[in-house]
Amino acid sequence: MRVIFMGTPDFSVPVLEALVEAGHDIAAVYCQPPRRAGRGKKERPTPVHARALELGLEVRHPVSLKTADEQAAFTALGAEIAVVVAYGLILPQAILDAPRRGCLNIHASLLPRWRGAAPIHRAIMAGDAETGICIMQMDAGLDTGDVLLRRATPIGMTETTGALHDRLSAMGADLIVEALSRIDELALEPQSEMGVTYAKKIDKAEAQVDWTAPAQEVDAKIRGLSPFPGAWAEIGGERVKFLGSERAEGQGKPGEVLDDVLTIACGRGAVRLLRLQRAGKGAQDAETFLRGFPVAKGSVI
Repeated sequence: MRVIFMGTPDFSVPVLEALVEAGHDIAAVYCQPPRRAGRGKKERPTPVHARALELGLEVRHPVSLKTADEQAAFTALGAEIAVVVAYGLILPQAILDAPRRGCLNIHASLLPRWRGAAPIHRAIMAGDAETGICIMQMDAGLDTGDVLLRRATPIGMTETTGALHDRLSAMGADLIVEALSRIDELALEPQSEMGVTYAKKIDKAEAQVDWTAPAQEVDAKIRGLSPFPGAWAEIGGERVKFLGSERAEGQGKPGEVLDDVLTIACGRGAVRLLRLQRAGKGAQDAETFLRGFPVAKGSVI
């Protein structure tokens, strides 16, 4: 099929690669414009932009798709369908209507649960047992379109957003290739009006750990916010990020260090910190972290 691809971050790259490998004709790749980053504040292309250039594909990165000129340029590509995954711009109705078969979105949740910006983070933070990928026909609403295909996967007991992100990206790549190969036989499934939840964008202000919460909630927050922005607390007056954890046995004052392997008491139960990061340092496993930054049993974080 002649496809317009629309995506921006790392999550989208395996999808683009899968479409190319499956033999689809990529009419153009749309992504967010390059951003200034690094010490020199040089413009840096997005992950999709960089990979598309390596693949020899045309790249477009308009600031908006609301102008008549941009909409005409999009339509002139003559694409049969558009595939959208973590693109970052709202698509006006004229864009949604331009491809003959419309626009398909790859969404990282089991819709209608976790519509919106941060479905992977929110699924882990809420303690969900499973999540998945939906291939959705886009409409003007926020992730409200009919679903063509869905695939569920369990969330591991110690799985972080970073790890789940990579698994779901690969699942999305497989599922969109299947959807395009079966598009004439797949039935559109309207989303249920029951069980709708919204995955609001992650705010750094919610990253501080509240040790008075139950261990299940603390563990879910740590894993859900890893690797970014990273749940944190102060140890000895220094802010430390927690990038991995698991639930553990133990009771004590909230924030109390219960042993020599970073088991921390919560409001109910305890968590063991598995991976940590000091400001300006790289991430370390707990054993390595403690060699350079001892945390005494009985102290309170």
